[in-house]
Amino acid sequence: MTAETQAAPVTVVWDPAVAAYNFGDHPLDPVRVELTIALARELGVLDRPNVSVIAAPPADRQTLRLVHQEAYLHAVQAAPHDPFFRGWGLNTPDNPLFEGMHDAASLITGMSVRAAEAVWRGEALHAVNVAGGLHHAMPDRASGFCVYNDPAIAIARMLELGAERVAYIDIDVHHGDGVQAVFWNDPRVLTVSLHESPVSLFPGTGFPTEVGGPDAEGTAVNVAIPAGTGDAAWLRAFHAVVPSVVRAFRPQVIVSQCGCDSHFRDPLANLMLSVEGQRAAQLAMRRLAHELTGGRWVVFGGGGYGLVDVVPRTWSHLLATATGEPVTTSHAIPNNWRGFAASKRPAARVPTVMGDGADITYLPWDPGSRTDPIDRAILATRRAVFPLHGLDPDDPRD
Repeated sequence: MTAETQAAPVTVVWDPAVAAYNFGDHPLDPVRVELTIALARELGVLDRPNVSVIAAPPADRQTLRLVHQEAYLHAVQAAPHDPFFRGWGLNTPDNPLFEGMHDAASLITGMSVRAAEAVWRGEALHAVNVAGGLHHAMPDRASGFCVYNDPAIAIARMLELGAERVAYIDIDVHHGDGVQAVFWNDPRVLTVSLHESPVSLFPGTGFPTEVGGPDAEGTAVNVAIPAGTGDAAWLRAFHAVVPSVVRAFRPQVIVSQCGCDSHFRDPLANLMLSVEGQRAAQLAMRRLAHELTGGRWVVFGGGGYGLVDVVPRTWSHLLATATGEPVTTSHAIPNNWRGFAASKRPAARVPTVMGDGADITYLPWDPGSRTDPIDRAILATRRAVFPLHGLDPDDPRD
């Protein structure tokens, strides 16, 4: 175990019933979380003595209404019974209808809320729901495979319990637009999103100039990463922006959305990160939590459509990082899991080791560098938001 997490209680919220959140023939296949938990178990991550694996009840209507409109909740319940249903972002190619949609989405949300409560109430130092992270849902509509916005509801629940400063860090390849929208004018919540440029990818938002509402300027931070960016440049952007603004905000708890669709094999996006790069970001967020919040860290999954070769490895690293000693990327994947994965997806590429063999060395940001697209993206974000936190956008020490 690392000194940061040795003997610290960690809650992992899991229920195989999340498989009911299933759009059918669709990129968001629940097999990815089933395979993640199976791999983490084979690696011994969930058997660590400080880890409690628990279930959670579905979010009730009062909890869902912390973010979502009552009329929208009614639509989610009614829509699956009407094949001709239209509106509210439902019955679309991204968000097709399925039986039990409300119940399945409420369960994932309840799991995320339980994770947040465990950390806020001091029951656990870290808490994880890999099935969560559905960050695109808006108060009045579904969007981007997301019916209910569990990260936003979990944050709203902590605010209800008395939290005054929550930092949300979103490393999904897609902009965390729903969470940003919910807290756009709320100075208690900092939303930081690193995502592929909205010029080239859904949802078309997340420009550096989006900095928050009139009562909360500076609490929305967006780094628009150019398509084709790999580990070294992505990590330079992360370290040039995230630690500074999060430190300036002085959060009481950090919430991380850890979508892994920035991987070079992901079929829905255009970034080029490796498992090693994604693991490095997870470790950096854990360090920030231990530096700034006494270790309070709530962790969710998110996007990721490399169902066998990417998501299970990246999120098993996430579970290892949250529960104690990280797993090395050279670690061999147990044969039992490889056989299980092959039985689930016979045509899939089944990995043999926990990493991609990538070199994640990166050069720190240099304010004098303007030729690389990533350095221009970094500077755009820093100039838009750093002065609002009393930071110098051109000083690499800030």
